Amino acid sequence: MKRSSSNSGTSSSTVTPESVGLSGYPVQIVSVGDEHSFQLEEQNLRAILNKNGVKNKPVVIVSVAGAFRKGKSFLLNFFIRYLNYVMQSENHSDYGWLDDESMALGGFSWRGGAERETTGILMWSEPFLMRTEGGEEVAVLLLDTQGAFDNKSTVKECATIFALSTMLSSIQVYNLHSNIQENDLQHLQLFTEYGKLATSDVSDVKPFQSLLFLVRDWSYPYDYEYGIEGGNQLLGTFLELSPTQHEELQLLREHIRSCFETIDCYLMPHPGLGVATNPRFDGRLSDVEVLFKEHLAQLVPQLLNQENLIIKEISGNKVTAQGLVEYFKVYMEIFKGDTLPEPKSLVRATAEANNLVALTTAKSLYTSKMESTCGGDKPYLNTEQLKEAHKIFKQQSVEAFHSVKKIGGAEFSSSYLEELEHAIDEAWENYSSANDAKSILRTMRTPITLFSCFVICYLMSGLFAVLGISALVSLLNAMLLISLVLLATWGYCRHSGELREVGTKIDEFAQLVWDLALSGPIQKISDATFSQMTGLSAGAPTANISTHTDLTSGSRITVAGSQDSGLRQRKVPSTLGTVSGS
Repeated sequence: MKRSSSNSGTSSSTVTPESVGLSGYPVQIVSVGDEHSFQLEEQNLRAILNKNGVKNKPVVIVSVAGAFRKGKSFLLNFFIRYLNYVMQSENHSDYGWLDDESMALGGFSWRGGAERETTGILMWSEPFLMRTEGGEEVAVLLLDTQGAFDNKSTVKECATIFALSTMLSSIQVYNLHSNIQENDLQHLQLFTEYGKLATSDVSDVKPFQSLLFLVRDWSYPYDYEYGIEGGNQLLGTFLELSPTQHEELQLLREHIRSCFETIDCYLMPHPGLGVATNPRFDGRLSDVEVLFKEHLAQLVPQLLNQENLIIKEISGNKVTAQGLVEYFKVYMEIFKGDTLPEPKSLVRATAEANNLVALTTAKSLYTSKMESTCGGDKPYLNTEQLKEAHKIFKQQSVEAFHSVKKIGGAEFSSSYLEELEHAIDEAWENYSSANDAKSILRTMRTPITLFSCFVICYLMSGLFAVLGISALVSLLNAMLLISLVLLATWGYCRHSGELREVGTKIDEFAQLVWDLALSGPIQKISDATFSQMTGLSAGAPTANISTHTDLTSGSRITVAGSQDSGLRQRKVPSTLGTVSGS
């Protein structure tokens, strides 16, 4: 995983993350090519999201987007300072996180000036593991995005970056300068038009989660005071619907309200002319106006303390770090076209990623249960019991797939369900073959068959010799000799590794003899022996497989119960019942 390269410039170019005590660094996850095309840096993304201890955690994704050169990266670095302080402090307290005013500001590359600094989308390399107010551990991810509407970006680039940022974040900060303008709302409408169609496909579920209008350098505190309260009052005047408004303005406001679950606004004061005009400013709070610091101390915790963390959800389902990779991949494929995609195609892309996550989760459930029952380190399991376990685990996996809320409806999900069932059936063949290979009877089938033929021919030859039927004696002696030759040849082939084709033919011949003459009697003997060993023939207690709903995964899992419980359930040996309930 490589660090992102920053443009040359002053200010933060000499402030490295290491110099200010940060363990992470910015990583390019979406890059912009020479032809204004986008490329997902999948290897970088996986290196961050597939870390042990992170990949299975729900994610909180905070992204800052907006026009270029308006202080997005500068703000994000205070997010990093806050999260880093909380992670290292006793009891994860945020008290005093801005006390050190002599510390330079490190993190994402930032600088003053008129030229853009960030291109594509960057992610901080170290997810911050935090606990929500409910106690659930989550991975907080920070995204820095390319500024919109500079002189080097096409309209497609601006729309794509903003749309990706909005679709993938749980908290989207819309960074604005001085005030909320009507064109800001129009840009937001353009970038979130995809969500409007998604809303029509999923009733009562808005496509995006939290939006914060962050108005920087607010100059009218006498109209609306700094902070969240004054910001929401200002926002209310802009999003207010009035009968006298033009229909186009009403539709715009209705659209924005329909796309986000929560919408807020925060009014930030100016950090000071010394910050704006000093080319050597390195982010030290000692150079920043007191009023700005006061509101910085309010704004950041309102987004990132444990009471306000918002877990990323798509179609009502929590997204894990590992699952986020799939959404990135699908969305990036859509945006690779020469023109902006139709909004409906993004809805389909979301449905595909949504179903892929459900498919992967269901397959993992089946695999984990089969591994715990008959995996490589497990002993041989009776074939009929294994078939029964397979049926139960397959049904649980299908139920787990259905339990995930999915975009697109049942018809769209049917192909993914078929793929799941096909994958499970293929996996079943592999598990069944591997289990058979563990059976001594299966492994030694050829020598047992040939030796059995030898013994039977020997006994029958002796019997017919007593009866004086010499023709049959000669035939049986010939068959006896053939059995010995085949047995010796098979042993040589298996021991030396040579004449493999001959060994295979002998196996096929032995299989045919087994199926026609020996399988029935020997299987009965094996089953009877197994029943005695497990205590079934003596009326020993058995384990019942029952199912209940796993509240954490939404799937149905098996548990073991005693025969004495009185429940009328299918009984299987206790060894299987115990494993399958794990």
